[in-house]
This record gives sequence, C-alpha cells and structure tokens, in this order.
Amino acid sequence: MKHIDFDAVHRLAGVGSLVESLRRAFVSQAVSPQRAHYEVGAPDRPRTLLLMPSWHPDGDIGVKIVTVFPDNVGRELPSVNAAYLLLSGQTGQPRVWIDGRALTLLRTAAVSALAADLLAPATPEVLLMVGTGALSRYFVEGHLAVRRYQSVLIWGRDPHKAAAVARDLSARGWPVTAASDLAAAARSADVISCATLAEQPLIEGRWLKSQCHLDLVGSFRPNMREADDDCMRGAFIAVDTRDALEESGDLSEPLARGVMAKDGIALLGELIAARPATPRPHRTVFKSVGVALADLAVAEQLVERSQMDV
Repeated sequence: MKHIDFDAVHRLAGVGSLVESLRRAFVSQAVSPQRAHYEVGAPDRPRTLLLMPSWHPDGDIGVKIVTVFPDNVGRELPSVNAAYLLLSGQTGQPRVWIDGRALTLLRTAAVSALAADLLAPATPEVLLMVGTGALSRYFVEGHLAVRRYQSVLIWGRDPHKAAAVARDLSARGWPVTAASDLAAAARSADVISCATLAEQPLIEGRWLKSQCHLDLVGSFRPNMREADDDCMRGAFIAVDTRDALEESGDLSEPLARGVMAKDGIALLGELIAARPATPRPHRTVFKSVGVALADLAVAEQLVERSQMDV
C-alpha cells in the first residue's frame, strides 16, 4: 500500500491549488454520511474521536479517523491528529494511506478559501486571523489565494505566539503583523477567520463592518463558540454541511433562541451551483465543521499528483 506522509502531502499540494477541485467536489455525486462523533474523555478533559467516510457511487472509498485532544497544547503536541485511508471501490482493498493531519490542515483552509471566494468582499483591505494554532498559517495562505489584502493581522490569547506566527508569515513576503487588541482589529477587518477551541464567543457582532465576511472554523461541539449572537443576526449564513446546525454552538445556540431561521441558511454546494454569485450587500458568515467529501477530493488529488511525481 502506498504511503503519502506529512512532508509529501505538502510537496504535492498547497492550499490555493486545492480550491478548484473542492469547488467541483461540492457539486459532485459523492456520498458523505453523517460523521460518527464520539466523546472518549471525561467531561472536564474532553477527547473526541471522529470517523468521516465518503465515496463515489462508482469510484473510490475514503475514510478519515480524527482525534481532537485539546490538552495536547500543554504537551506541545498537535490538538488534532488524523489518518486517511483510501480504498478501491472495485475490490475494497486499501490503496493509499495519507497523513490525515496534513490533509486536514490543507482541506480545512481550502474550503474556507473557497467560501471566501464566493462570499467575501471583492476588494477587501484587511484580513484578521484569530487563533495561532497550526491552522492559522494555512488559513492566511488560503485567504490570500482568493483575495488581495493590504494588511493581515494575527491575534491570539498569547501575544508571543501571535508574534511568532506573524514573523513566519512575514518571511514569505506577506504584509502580516500581530494585533494586541482584538476588538480594534475586528473593527478594521473586512474578512475575519477564526480557528480556535474557544468555548465562549471571541468575536462580537457590534465590532463588525456592515459587509464583513466572518469565517468560523473552530467550534465543532454545542458547547463551543467563536462568535456571539449579534454576528449571526441579519447575516447571510452558509455552511459546509447541515450537520453544522446541530454540532456547532455558533449555530445551535442562536437557532434555539430564534436569532436566525434554519431555512435561511445555505449550503456551500448550493452557492457553487448558483454561480455566478450576486454581490451580498450585508455581512456574511461561513461556518464549517468538516465534510468528508472534501477530504476525499483532496485525497484523490494527492494520489493523482503523486503518480505524476515519480
């Protein structure tokens, strides 16, 4: 069985290079059942196991096994780890093992970049990245692949980590600086991307510009939130999967309070199918929790490129 390790994944693909294949994937016939979600830790020490299968009716089968261990931050280990297995749709035999963490980092950022390409202002000036974990660098790369920015701000609870991320990204020639005041940074931003494990809202709607695009990634449980109700009130909201409406506190809580209507929330695939999109005159929100068809699309592209890279 072929192996594509962490370094090979990054050699074969960048965030921007995956956007178009994902655009096609979200309007494809790929089957993606609701992911299996298990809490395997104690309430005061959450540990999560996710199983995410997807397949083409006449093609390959893929499944990703993911663990989310927030305590790993204190151990200087990744909070999210994963393995991806691609199997033959003809024989069921394993074909390729792919480093799931690398695949997830690229896929998650590329899906948000795709959503921003559909929803973000056409000529934004300021991008704010909230969070300093491994995903932050990928998200900046993805957003810069679909829009041009005069300035990119990085905010994190630990200012030293924010400064380190800003230095790393500045070294690529991008206009990136660390922000110390989250409210001020959010007020200046045209696009805000959040990738945190926050349980209480970090972003307040009263800070946002009228046409700001808000990209929310971190919340994958009902008790997790990155944005308050005011961020959702009156906004055009899209999701990668309907599962997000129940899995993420960013949506389940305001839905329960009647802040927005469930039938007014669009699927990313619907937006792609409706192209060309019309400009949105008000705030937009994209909430993702991860969908297996996107993993399958990235896995297949990695395999295709690996076959050419011999």
